[in-house]
Amino acid sequence: MSACSGRFMYFAFGSNLLRERLQLANPSAVFSSTGRLKDYELNFGLWEKHVDNAWHGGVATIEFCRGAEVWGVIWTLSNENLTSLDNQEGVDLGKYSPLEVSVETEKGLVLCRTYQMNNFYACPPSPQYKQVVCLGAEQNGLPLEYLKRLEAIQTNDYSGPSILDQIRTAKTQR
Repeated sequence: MSACSGRFMYFAFGSNLLRERLQLANPSAVFSSTGRLKDYELNFGLWEKHVDNAWHGGVATIEFCRGAEVWGVIWTLSNENLTSLDNQEGVDLGKYSPLEVSVETEKGLVLCRTYQMNNFYACPPSPQYKQVVCLGAEQNGLPLEYLKRLEAIQTNDYSGPSILDQIRTAKTQR
């Protein structure tokens, strides 16, 4: 992460895979590349048992798991968006903790900021959250095999309003 350039690298693996979702609160986000985080696995859950959230179900996190891998997108963001990204991830509320990880890309390892959930409780995602993750994976050309794994994730069958509605509105206003 280069403080000199006024920008930092962020590895997204959940709803922030989708450009429109990330840019709701972080307009400076620019696609850098896709990448693979080795020795971590993708999970869905909550930071407290039975907590209600804007997605109405589990949200993505990564957990150390030797031999596993998580694909995602590396975004370049202005340092001015560091606070808004932390706020979106609930760092000040103790939901997630920032983590520095080395992500494999075609051009080598890239040091990135990412987030890991605290007090993890497994919980399936809502269909809307899963849809945003899958749309982001498709939008950014993550490997087809990984996309199939994402599409196979079971949801909690929630139907109702969610952040996906705001994303759809943002997409139509562009």
